Amino acid sequence: MSLIITDDCINCDVCEPECPNAAISQGEEIYVIDPNLCTQCVGHYDEPQCQQVCPVDCIPLDGAHPETEEQLMDKYRKITGKA
Repeated sequence: MSLIITDDCINCDVCEPECPNAAISQGEEIYVIDPNLCTQCVGHYDEPQCQQVCPVDCIPLDGAHPETEEQLMDKYRKITGKA
């Protein structure tokens, strides 16, 4: 699954630069995650980096976008062009 940023976001700006897929951007009110680019850092890191740095713990799994580990790895390969 991709991740989602909840309304608890305080716009602290620490998550955006940590995303290796550039999936995080400033939305109208809070940061948002593009589910087409989010791989939960699969292929890059062992854990989602945005979750690691978020001081308010507002980045849970996005139940609206279920994906398996294999699907996340396939998405990583498409995004990065790595086979």
